[in-house]
Amino acid sequence: MKASQYIKAGSVEYREVPLPEPGENEVRIKIAYCGICGTDLHIFKGHMDARVKTPRTVGHEASGTVTAVGKNAGDFKIGQKVTVRPLDNCGSCGTCQAGFTHICEKLRFLGIETDGGFAEYWTVPARLVHKLPEALPLKIAALVEPLAVACHDVRCSGLKAGDVTVVNGGGPIGLLIALCAKAAGGDVTVCEINENRLELARQLGFNTINPLKEDPVAIIRSASGGSGADVVFEVSGSEPGARIMTELARPRGTIVVVAIYAKPVPVDLHKFFWKELRMIGTRVYEVQDYEKAIELAACGTLPLEALISRVFSLEELQAAFEFLTQTPDAMKVLVQCNEVNE
Repeated sequence: MKASQYIKAGSVEYREVPLPEPGENEVRIKIAYCGICGTDLHIFKGHMDARVKTPRTVGHEASGTVTAVGKNAGDFKIGQKVTVRPLDNCGSCGTCQAGFTHICEKLRFLGIETDGGFAEYWTVPARLVHKLPEALPLKIAALVEPLAVACHDVRCSGLKAGDVTVVNGGGPIGLLIALCAKAAGGDVTVCEINENRLELARQLGFNTINPLKEDPVAIIRSASGGSGADVVFEVSGSEPGARIMTELARPRGTIVVVAIYAKPVPVDLHKFFWKELRMIGTRVYEVQDYEKAIELAACGTLPLEALISRVFSLEELQAAFEFLTQTPDAMKVLVQCNEVNE
């Protein structure tokens, strides 16, 4: 089969590799689309060479159809639409035993520690495969994995209908969180400095703030009767975002830290004491979040198509990474790995 493999920093090669046969408890999937996420881009830039062995077929935001089913792999049918929840937990560590398998102490992330979805076929453990509704287009299904991240973030926030909600950062995950928060009944404002992303957020029906031109704290307090936001999602990963999150939240408000910070940044802990704030970290997703993401994607009410900036072929993965590197306005980029007829 063909795969596009990461070779070294800035270099991907489209090459022939062995077709993976499914072993016991495994399923082989013909990949339709596989999305590029921020982690994939970090891998391409060489930032994760200590973790990623080369050559490596990366990619984990995949949709496709079942082509082969190993022994004891369940009731999957050939041709059935599926997606992959790429978190391979150990099942034996204290965290897994406590039920938090998504943050397993020995977690293997498929497509990072193992080969992934930027290939014509992907063989994975059957327990990590989720069946999709037949009516869900595979192109949209490739967004289920990042949508599950957003579902997890919103569920963990405890957001209620009517809650004043701020999303700091209007990139792909930020806008997916905004969509999920709105679906849960939140009154959502997106705070972002990129004007093109702000325009997209407005087209999707959100209130927007550019903190380089406006005062987010004053605007949110005015919109909330003076108190501040019930829920703040920090998705920007920036020092200004970390500084302002405690200002934006109302007394006893909730702050959800979604962004990955490579190093410590200043946070106003006095505000935590004074306002009795609640701050939680969120990472990836749990099984129920994946099922919720599939449900939301299948219902057709979320404008997910609007988040897809471009689609490249599998042979063009190098160009896709270069496009993302050079295009700060881009949202989701998909790689089409096989012909799709639906």
